Amino acid sequence: MAKHSKPKPSFSQLKQYPVLLLFFGFLLLMFIADCITPFRDHSELENTKFKPRPTLTVQDLTGRDPIKKINAFFNNYSDFFKQQFAGRDSWINLHAACEQVVFQKKDYGNILLGQDGMEFARTYGLTAEEITLLEKNVSSVENIGKRYPGLVTTMVVPSAATIYPDKVPAGAPLIDENAYLDNIFERLRSSSNVLDVRDALRAHTDEQLFFHTDHHWTTNGAYYAYEALCKQLGLTPFNRDAHTSVMVDGFYGTSWAKSRQPNAAADTITYYKLDNPVTLYKVTGNAQFEPLETTGLYDLDKFETYDKYSAFLHGNNGFTRVQGNGKGRILVVKDSYANCFIPFLTENYETIDVVDFRGYNFGLDALIAENQYDNVLVMYSFASFKSDPFLNRLSFVG
Repeated sequence: MAKHSKPKPSFSQLKQYPVLLLFFGFLLLMFIADCITPFRDHSELENTKFKPRPTLTVQDLTGRDPIKKINAFFNNYSDFFKQQFAGRDSWINLHAACEQVVFQKKDYGNILLGQDGMEFARTYGLTAEEITLLEKNVSSVENIGKRYPGLVTTMVVPSAATIYPDKVPAGAPLIDENAYLDNIFERLRSSSNVLDVRDALRAHTDEQLFFHTDHHWTTNGAYYAYEALCKQLGLTPFNRDAHTSVMVDGFYGTSWAKSRQPNAAADTITYYKLDNPVTLYKVTGNAQFEPLETTGLYDLDKFETYDKYSAFLHGNNGFTRVQGNGKGRILVVKDSYANCFIPFLTENYETIDVVDFRGYNFGLDALIAENQYDNVLVMYSFASFKSDPFLNRLSFVG
């Protein structure tokens, strides 16, 4: 019996399947695009450093457990490719638009899409690690407050969801942040001066106190908290009407980078023209300070980039010294919420020293002894206060 061989498929036969041809054509175009697209070491939009291209050496193949090395290489290469494929930002935007416009999702990228274009961090509960860190951080603030009676003021800034609960999507089971703040302040009152700014902010909820597309508060929100600090310390507030304000449009912040809300309106950043010099320091071993540069209060070039908020105070440096127009000295221990707040302090103090524990791996005793501060302000957002692994450095002695 003669054997019948199957006819080989021809292109004319493939034309009967246009969808399949389109699919393979798309894959081919994506392959070519990936080959010619330059590799990126970071994403400015996501404020994320990308992983480097993984390597597989001859030693990996001939050494101990080569199968494990090969598997690790392909896993790492898969992660690398996910960050490098052509048009990555556009594909993410398209996916977000489909989820939000077509399926009407109000929760995307761990961001809740609220009313009036406001975007809120989705925090339904504290993790086990955050519960531990929160306890450590409260104890650390208690510790330094007891070591320096009357010197320390603690401000834990509430989130936008706590000040604007009516803008949060209905039924969203967010944590009871007010209960946590009440507990924090109650514990700290016996060891430091507590500044609860919730009422000061709630008195102005008809104004924009927080960015719609970013997790920070606005300069306006920071000012009302600053006024509350001045009232508590007996200081005359910075007169905003006596200074020139500058507005920078086109700001899309970290919340938008996660949500990619397709119809989001850009925020506006406001700053005040001030000529106070700022010295940035490199913090070396044994808490020694090496001056890097003395410059202006703002990094104006940053207003031309995606990460516009980092223009305030030149971002998060380990140690910064601001020259003010007032009298006395204050030390501010902070997260990034303080960056747009600190310019107002130039009205009240001659020297404003700023410590950010992300770049300052020491205690404060030597710094306080050397500079004889009139006040120490510990200022964090609640989001940072509950999860900052470095705040326990407040407890370091010496």
